[in-house]
Amino acid sequence: MAKQDQTSMQREDEERMKVEVGTLEQLPKRLGKCVRVGNRELALFRTSDDQVFAVENRCPHRGGDLSQGIVSGEFVFCPLHDWKICLKDGRVQAPDEGCVKTYRAAVKDGLVYVEL
Repeated sequence: MAKQDQTSMQREDEERMKVEVGTLEQLPKRLGKCVRVGNRELALFRTSDDQVFAVENRCPHRGGDLSQGIVSGEFVFCPLHDWKICLKDGRVQAPDEGCVKTYRAAVKDGLVYVEL
């Protein structure tokens, strides 16, 4: 990779704001949790294998509260109309269409961080 590309990527990483949103213990496995960060409402999920995901807390179909959805593997099912949404990329599974915004989530020393 060219040095200029690396410098540009480093600046992008530095510009992203990492926000602490709680502890891993506060996230029950396979259930969602709603958190507010500024004017954003996020749905946090901890899968059965302890991966943590963060997505906007609004289904693209009818605005369902995704933090109240059922988690299966790396998917959440909207509680209103059962739309299946991938927690990795935010895409709604066919035959439905749409997408939700995803956020990088990380765990360090038991604390959960989300990049905005």
